[in-house]
Amino acid sequence: MSVTHETDASFENDVLTAEGPVLVDFWAEWCTMCKGLSRTLEDMAEDSEGAFVLAKLNVETHPELAKQLGVQSLPTVTLYRDGEVIDSFTGQLPKMHIRSFLKRNMTD
Repeated sequence: MSVTHETDASFENDVLTAEGPVLVDFWAEWCTMCKGLSRTLEDMAEDSEGAFVLAKLNVETHPELAKQLGVQSLPTVTLYRDGEVIDSFTGQLPKMHIRSFLKRNMTD
């Protein structure tokens, strides 16, 4: 499974200059919905067989980066490809909706 834990220093290399799609999970320890969504995303990353990398960014420990990236509510999930935002969603979605989100955005 390809999961990274992002910092201000690693975000550009791990997300913006990464080859292939990167799904960024913006979360915080106090966010109950974030915890459930994070487990779902981790399971999906494992099942994806490398189709995307899951990058997790704790907005409490990296608030300036989250602000620069426009994160306004939690949980927020953003899909990047070639350094560009492809799509995003907020809130805890059911697994079938996340699958649809990925399918819709990962096909060229």
